[in-house]
Amino acid sequence: MSRQIPIPPSPKPPTLGTDRTQTAAADRSSTRRLLAAAAVAGPLFVVSAGVQSVAREGFDLRVHPLSQLSTGDLGWVQILTFALTGLGLLALAVTHRRIVTEGVGRRAVPVLLGIAGVGFVLAGVFVMDPENGFPVGTPDGPADSMSWHGVAHSAAAAVAFTALAAAAVVLTVRAVRARQVSAAIGHGIVGLALLVPVSPETASLQVAANGLIAFTWTTVLALRLRTRALG
Repeated sequence: MSRQIPIPPSPKPPTLGTDRTQTAAADRSSTRRLLAAAAVAGPLFVVSAGVQSVAREGFDLRVHPLSQLSTGDLGWVQILTFALTGLGLLALAVTHRRIVTEGVGRRAVPVLLGIAGVGFVLAGVFVMDPENGFPVGTPDGPADSMSWHGVAHSAAAAVAFTALAAAAVVLTVRAVRARQVSAAIGHGIVGLALLVPVSPETASLQVAANGLIAFTWTTVLALRLRTRALG
């Protein structure tokens, strides 16, 4: 008499509800990681540029813009700082698009943040010209003429800061319509500060201050989005 071999039951296929739950969990995990990257971008830029401005021989913030830290043997540090900061802003753009799905700025703000992110990445790719005695060994005074990569760097940085200012203005309008007074004041101050014309006499200090303001704002924005996502 032949023995009958038991056939194990086939596993049940995952249900549609299970798939959706797993997808939602993966999206939340991805959003948290992106928000962490976005929140770190601002402090990374401020700390990196601040340490370099003190540690790099011959650098004087009253004379040299932070972008000049991209020049010289240690210029790769600031180049990497620009690139990582830009990627952090791109992460902020993606998460803003995911989390804010209605109201004023739901489309415009992610686009503007994305433009700023690309601008900072390009500001790292295209390096400013050495001038005014920095890095050490460079002749005093401005460069005789701007190189193509110096022009590209200045354009990328200008576009990035303008995009951040525009995003702050849009969020000001959003906050006003929502009657969020403190948020409206905060966004408005940032937008106005970044739109103040740069004075040639204090350009390097003003750009550094704008960076501090802008990246403090983006960090706060990322943390607020994180609170909203987890809430």
